[in-house]
Amino acid sequence: MRPVTTTQLQDTVSVPVRFGALLSCLLAVATLVFATDNPPSKALKEIADSDLYVKLQLANTIKVSKLKTGDVVDGKLSQDVYSGDRELFPAGSPVRLTVDKLERVRRVPNDHWPWVVKFFTPRHQNSPTFQAASVTLANGKEIPLRVSLISISNERQVHAQIKNPSTKSLVPNEGPSSPIPPTAKSTPGVPVVTLEATELATAEAASSGENAPTPFSFSGPITLAAGTQARIILLGNVSASKSRPGDSFQARLVEPVRLDSQVVLPEGSLFGGTVVKSTRPRMLSRAGSLLLAFTSLTLPGGAAAPIEASVTGAILDQRSHTKIDPEGKLHGDHPGKAWMLIDAGVTAGIAKEADDTLQLIIEAFVSTATDASTAGVGRIAASSASALFLLTRHGRDVILPKFTQMNIMFDRPVSLTGPQSAPGAP
Repeated sequence: MRPVTTTQLQDTVSVPVRFGALLSCLLAVATLVFATDNPPSKALKEIADSDLYVKLQLANTIKVSKLKTGDVVDGKLSQDVYSGDRELFPAGSPVRLTVDKLERVRRVPNDHWPWVVKFFTPRHQNSPTFQAASVTLANGKEIPLRVSLISISNERQVHAQIKNPSTKSLVPNEGPSSPIPPTAKSTPGVPVVTLEATELATAEAASSGENAPTPFSFSGPITLAAGTQARIILLGNVSASKSRPGDSFQARLVEPVRLDSQVVLPEGSLFGGTVVKSTRPRMLSRAGSLLLAFTSLTLPGGAAAPIEASVTGAILDQRSHTKIDPEGKLHGDHPGKAWMLIDAGVTAGIAKEADDTLQLIIEAFVSTATDASTAGVGRIAASSASALFLLTRHGRDVILPKFTQMNIMFDRPVSLTGPQSAPGAP
């Protein structure tokens, strides 16, 4: 064994020492950069805690993938924007967005096309990103917003169906006896932009103590009657193909609920729910279904209260084929003509390939075989392959992406004890 020299010993000891010194320097630099880019101020905390849910319809039909950095997009709010118990911007207010850049994003799944089309559809698409926006109030004042894009799509409203006693058929239900204010109907072909935004002016005012929002409060107990409606957004993805009975999810209230002109549920209240029933899309083109139940309600800064609520409506992609039955269960619709034509075309292609391939295989191994002698076997194989393909085709899925807006209704009275208090901005 060779003896270790003093020089080798010093080099061996110095390696961890140098590594430790380098790591300390990197940590110091990272701490300095973080402290520089993220100053610990109350204003930043207000911004982080005051996200707004903003929906606007664009003024014109545009090609989203053709937008460029710096392009200005105009539109109008399709519904009121709230923060806590306050209305910040009324529906119809003009909005101006500035494109920050284009980036590749994953396509949002939908139930419009069968798997054959989805297989050949690109998994990603070009989508603009926004950071700066402004809302013009009725008095002409412009309010700057810091925004981030949630989605750009054409939308349609789906309502729960009710039974018509005269015809014993199902007709769309436009809302129970205590409806929430309706959203503006989307113009066909004109995209709706959904944003998560921060009102910079309000955050700065709150940090300086000027015009700070008053805390939300009410004196209880208060009882919300059965049939009271609420407008929410999902905070996670839910679908018939991936969700299982017993899975939990959360939703957020985006419009205050009032009782005798008094706000009792502010924007930002959280709803908890579970998947009661979930049926995957099945063979023979049978569609999936999904039954959701809302079981808890939590006010900002308050304790959870048990509730029973069901779905009465949803705003989905215009191409979605989802309907809601009287019990609030979401069903995928039957395959349409385009769906069936695509499956029929694929079936014909499979039958042709199976016929030709089997004949070639037989002729390659049997020298006396001819096209006429193998035609019958080829037809049998083609018919079997095409029948197997059609039998194993699954129906439509029920897909509710994150931030899907829904209407729910309390099935039983809900008692809220007071006083409750929370900041005006959730």
